[in-house]
Amino acid sequence: MSVIEDKLKLLPDNPGVYVMLDKDGQIIYVGKAKNLKNRVRQYFFNSVKTAKVMAMVSNIADFYYIIAPSEIDALSLENNLIKKHKPRYNILLKDDKTYPYLKIDYKEDFPTLRVTRKIKKDGAKYFGPFMGGINVNGVMDIVNLVYGLRPCDKPLNKDKIAKPCLNYHIKKCSAPCAGLISVSEYKENVSSAIAFLSGDVSDAEKIMRERMKVAADNEQFELALKYKEGLEFLDKIKLKRLTSLNKFIDADVLAYRSDGIYSVINLLFVRSGRMVGSKNFSFETAALTSADALGEFVSRYYKSGKDVPEEIIAGEEIADAELLESYLKAESGKTVRIIFAKQGVRKQLSDMAEVNAEEHLSVAVDRIKHKDDMTVNACRALKEKLGLKNYPKRMECYDISHISGVDRVGSMVVFIDGEAAKSEYRRFKIKTFEGNDDFRSLQEVLSRRIERLESSPEKFPKPDLIIIDGGKGQLSSVKEIFDEKGITGIDLISLAKREEEVFLPGDSRPVVLKKSDYCLRMLQRIRDEAHRFAITFFRSLHGKRSLSSVLDGVKGLGQVKKDALILRFKDLSGIISAEKDELTEVEGIGDSLADAIISKLTEEGLK
Repeated sequence: MSVIEDKLKLLPDNPGVYVMLDKDGQIIYVGKAKNLKNRVRQYFFNSVKTAKVMAMVSNIADFYYIIAPSEIDALSLENNLIKKHKPRYNILLKDDKTYPYLKIDYKEDFPTLRVTRKIKKDGAKYFGPFMGGINVNGVMDIVNLVYGLRPCDKPLNKDKIAKPCLNYHIKKCSAPCAGLISVSEYKENVSSAIAFLSGDVSDAEKIMRERMKVAADNEQFELALKYKEGLEFLDKIKLKRLTSLNKFIDADVLAYRSDGIYSVINLLFVRSGRMVGSKNFSFETAALTSADALGEFVSRYYKSGKDVPEEIIAGEEIADAELLESYLKAESGKTVRIIFAKQGVRKQLSDMAEVNAEEHLSVAVDRIKHKDDMTVNACRALKEKLGLKNYPKRMECYDISHISGVDRVGSMVVFIDGEAAKSEYRRFKIKTFEGNDDFRSLQEVLSRRIERLESSPEKFPKPDLIIIDGGKGQLSSVKEIFDEKGITGIDLISLAKREEEVFLPGDSRPVVLKKSDYCLRMLQRIRDEAHRFAITFFRSLHGKRSLSSVLDGVKGLGQVKKDALILRFKDLSGIISAEKDELTEVEGIGDSLADAIISKLTEEGLK
């Protein structure tokens, strides 16, 4: 504690970020401070602490700090460090699922209504999230049916007029590809669709009633039924409005509950006066107070301007509210108010969120404990049981996939604190030799990975543990590369699938873990994920190679057009079943090239 006591005396009064480290040098918590001296000293001298704060403090072996020019800079730096290091005691936002949004891109002359699960700062308009029984595809169907927005991503060429497709004939598209609507008319429809997606359903309801009657009078009963189903779906949407809410309220409502160790935040979404759904977040946090926890949540959840509403409402104070408002405006370009609800409809909403948070906490604690057993606790136990040098915070697992030496690929998957970090996954094509040799393939992949330790340490951080899918032979081949390149400080093991035995370098005897052991289950998860990732890449390459081999010799069909065909039809079987007019819808495929493709497929006996 003397090192920490000495450092506490030297803390400045500046704003900045502080980073807590455990005895292994792992980052366990990152925080921001308006005044570094006052904030950091609270952890060690404040007499009232939650159980989680006490647990964190007991694990702090050292800390360092970074002075920032301002509080907003400190907040931004804190977010970047949390994203990079994923400290155990910070709020790491993972909920049960990512909900869909609808996106309209104004930059296009004829915008498509698209479903997406990611919001980007790209100038497009986003609507959602769609949850709580409101199906995003049902909403999109109404927009297409009423306003004729095109449902496809087909590139439009004003110099080449296409034939209207089935969507036009079933009244779900206004066919801009066929030149049947002008840019100005289409944009009027887009404006009407935006009004509908923003909460004004009256126009859509009126149009559908009129069209349903016309369709029924003309004995177009299938079309009339579509409008009837659309009206029923609109009724469902209207029921989501809370009668006491102003129709223009656009807010996220937060409530925090904790038992001192485990915590939850309930997030209710209100859009255009409608309750559109709810998310629950479960986590451990070392925040000193509920206000701190809510403040950290807001700064993390709305990072990069993610779907920032007009209001963020809570039934209790949120720490640094004014700072967060400035930060969110800088991130999103939108003005947002953070409101402490004391009365009225906003208090009713915060009470509703609190009831949901209480209920979720009561069922979430057991799930969080089980998750810890499967992840961070399994990592700690693995270090002890295998005698590893490092706590295996960052684990990388490697696998090789091919058929008889053809289309050989390697996969690298990454788990951090026992959980998959899919953005860190990497794929490798085997380049340096031909033939079927898993040992040499692993050596090539690991050699290329090791090179990145020096050339791209930010993009490819040093792992604590490398896991090889295989037995003693695979492990030995990788150990040769480690010795040859002088790699130290990284633990290395392999997991043999048949008996699920763990091998360590220099020991011919395997470590056998019980089938029920959480350590073994974690190793199996990462091994199976590496195998799945390798197989997926192999199938993709193999499908493209099969396409290339079948269509080789078709004059005018280069790799770019082959890739366009794969993008449109997914695989060779999709191309085989495509009709000529479908082939010509692909960019660069004209009538004569479509005929040549069909002729080649026929010649090969595939059509």
